[in-house]
Amino acid sequence: MPGRIVKNAPFTGDLTTETTQILGDGNRIHQTATAHMVRDSEGRTRREQSLSGLGPLGSPSGNAQAIFIDDPVAGVNYALNPKNHTATKSTALGRGRGGRSGPQPNGGFRGEIRQEQNGKTDALGRQTMEGLPADGTRVTVTIPAGQMGNDLPIQIVTERWYSPDLQMNILTRRTDPRTGETVTKLSNVSRAEPAHSLFEPPADYKVSEFSRGSK
Repeated sequence: MPGRIVKNAPFTGDLTTETTQILGDGNRIHQTATAHMVRDSEGRTRREQSLSGLGPLGSPSGNAQAIFIDDPVAGVNYALNPKNHTATKSTALGRGRGGRSGPQPNGGFRGEIRQEQNGKTDALGRQTMEGLPADGTRVTVTIPAGQMGNDLPIQIVTERWYSPDLQMNILTRRTDPRTGETVTKLSNVSRAEPAHSLFEPPADYKVSEFSRGSK
């Protein structure tokens, strides 16, 4: 689901998530997932998600994708299937405005957020990324030895670079010895206002209604 509504910060860009895991026998697993992100000045968002590189959830076809549109102005969401030229329309859930929101590259589970609240946070200063100023932070969480059956302490490091202009993270890097390294990066950023037609199903799509209260 989309995050909070972000207005007056339009952009388009490509989001890439790379996960690298080294197994105990030295085997290496590397996966890449990509998405094209769009947001207009009214807070509408569009995410064109590639279905390849998503492990068991992915598609064997390299060009398969799904498109998700969130229109907080009209109060509706769309899930588009480009292959079948179909779309599912649903009523958008209410949510707040402002804050670190919009299409968030970093995400995060509630358990991870609770862990980070008890971690050590270091400011990394400001850098220019994709032509935009970004403020960096590094959060280090240490799981003590014995807490989960581990012989030695486990250190989890999360680095984020937040763009005040876009009100979202441009780069996130998370290193966890249990799961490997995950890097999510926004690139090819344009600040031009996107066309309104991007936030509507094309005219030749068959649109069906979805009701959350239905069975």
